[in-house]
Amino acid sequence: MARVYYDKDADLKHLRGKTVAILGFGSQGHAHALNLRDSGANVIIGLYPGSKSIPVAKKLGFKVFDNTEATRRADVIMFTIPDMVQQYVYDKQVKRSLAKGKTLAFAHGLNIHFKLIKPPKNVDVIMIAPKGPGHTVRSQYLTGRGVPTLIAIQQNSSGSAKKTALAYAKGIGGTRAGVFETTFKEETETDLFGEQAVLCGGATALIQAGYETLVEAGYAPEMAYFECLHELKLIVDLINESGISGMRFSISETAKYGDVTRGPRVINKRVKGEMKKILKEIQTGKFTREWVREYQGGRKNYFRLLKAGENHRIETVGKKLRALMPWMKKKNKSIKGVQAAYQA
Repeated sequence: MARVYYDKDADLKHLRGKTVAILGFGSQGHAHALNLRDSGANVIIGLYPGSKSIPVAKKLGFKVFDNTEATRRADVIMFTIPDMVQQYVYDKQVKRSLAKGKTLAFAHGLNIHFKLIKPPKNVDVIMIAPKGPGHTVRSQYLTGRGVPTLIAIQQNSSGSAKKTALAYAKGIGGTRAGVFETTFKEETETDLFGEQAVLCGGATALIQAGYETLVEAGYAPEMAYFECLHELKLIVDLINESGISGMRFSISETAKYGDVTRGPRVINKRVKGEMKKILKEIQTGKFTREWVREYQGGRKNYFRLLKAGENHRIETVGKKLRALMPWMKKKNKSIKGVQAAYQA
């Protein structure tokens, strides 16, 4: 079991007198910056010239510099920019200003674990990764609570890397909920696997396959949507609140029996075998190399697959049915929004 750290185990004095540069000002970046500043840290923002986030950060009272200057001025440099942009930013904008004794920090371990970024030995390399989106990291902090957070130490040149990581985690509110110590390897590989096999890839493929099965059998698309997508939130909320057993306590006996007898037929040994293959591709770096090639090649296949998903029949019926539910918050998101996010 991983050790869990709380407020009493971390001391903000390890950030006192230091400057923290947050590179990027998106979901995680803005939350880290605001929480750290409210905790008494001196925070600056690093962005590329022309970024749409510059006026946003300035309006909130932050000093904004290009990434090179932000690195030069800072003692702790936190990467909250997209994974596939980090290597370029490090090589072209950060490395030249990275002096002995500074700390490189990451909110996800991919670039360090797979050696896309290769820091010098005379700097600390740490990770502070809240297990929640940026808006939750911020909102929980404001209510006096926090989001469970992971920390990891890759390089401890100064001898104080862990103290810095814990202080940073405390500064964003993580020690209020609990901070779990892990490694860059463990965080990266489990995170990628969860995304691909269960949370995103597995769940969306299961929803679409279930929808297609019902519609192809002659059932109304609306009924298929309700049963395979709309009601999923109810089940996920129950699992999130009480675990799988707690969810089963809240559903009907018929649903429970179908769950425990038919579920293993869908997620069977063959499917688990594919999961193991996916994990192996992650562990060996095959997935990361593939994604790097795709990204550097213009992401043509990536955008093609996203567009295909956007055009799936379940999306058409879903838009119609969601329009009948005024209590739901609706956001019109599309492939154009995904493309634009990389330009922010």
